[in-house]
Amino acid sequence: MQHDEVIWQVIRHNHCSFMSKIETGLFCRNPYNATGICNRSSCPLANSRYATIREDKETGILYLYMKTIERAHMPNKLWQRIKLPLNYDKAFEIIDKHMMYWPKYLVHKVKQRLTKMHQMRIRMRRLAIKTREKIMTTPRKEMKRDARRLDKAEIAAAIEKKIEEELLERLNRGVYDDISNVDEKIWKKVLAPSEQELEDDEENEVEYVEGFEDLEEEDDMEDFGLAMNEPLSDDGEDDVDEDDEDSHVSDKKRSRKESKYSAKKMDRDEPLSKSKKKARVLVEVEHEDAEERQTATH
Repeated sequence: MQHDEVIWQVIRHNHCSFMSKIETGLFCRNPYNATGICNRSSCPLANSRYATIREDKETGILYLYMKTIERAHMPNKLWQRIKLPLNYDKAFEIIDKHMMYWPKYLVHKVKQRLTKMHQMRIRMRRLAIKTREKIMTTPRKEMKRDARRLDKAEIAAAIEKKIEEELLERLNRGVYDDISNVDEKIWKKVLAPSEQELEDDEENEVEYVEGFEDLEEEDDMEDFGLAMNEPLSDDGEDDVDEDDEDSHVSDKKRSRKESKYSAKKMDRDEPLSKSKKKARVLVEVEHEDAEERQTATH
């Protein structure tokens, strides 16, 4: 036969696995405790008639748990569970209906627990909506470790790059011509820049040509015209001095230079006056001794 007073004396004065002692008082960690305080009226083990409210963690539904002395001999059916609606007022009505003849103290504690659980749910919803700053510690050891790893990786990458450049340079110099089992990707990587340079050279090739070929032909024509415009000499003029011939040759050279200069000037002025007729240039050649005047037209 169950005796509540004997159970309480054993639990309170000897040992209870659910009791927690702290500076402010004694608390109970039993999930069926309605108040969480370790005392005679709130202990679910020392009271054969007891009631509390629990929440299902998976579904979030609140249940009313009731224990009676008639089911003490059946531990698997010791607690009667009744589902409570989400409406606060309707949940109160169900508690009043099933605990009509129970002690008023216990009914009040059950209703108080239901109120606290509803308030807790409201606060949880508000905190979920509200954004708050989260204070986080900076892992110094991890940061230093990552920095060291980064430095080592950079050094390793630089070494690998140097090795690759050295190998490519040796391939270009023909050091590994005798090796037949070299990967084709390496050869393609070596030959790709050279082919690209050749393509760039072909695209950017510039040719320079001489621009005065026509002018030389015109100078030859000028010489021919001067020769045609000269008067025929008689047999009596064979006694002309060699000095006169030299002066005549120098005058021809001077006239040729002047004709070249005038032709260049005309080429410069040609874009500005395309629609205009080409100007005629007169060149006069004077001989001091013979007092003869020769004129060449272009």
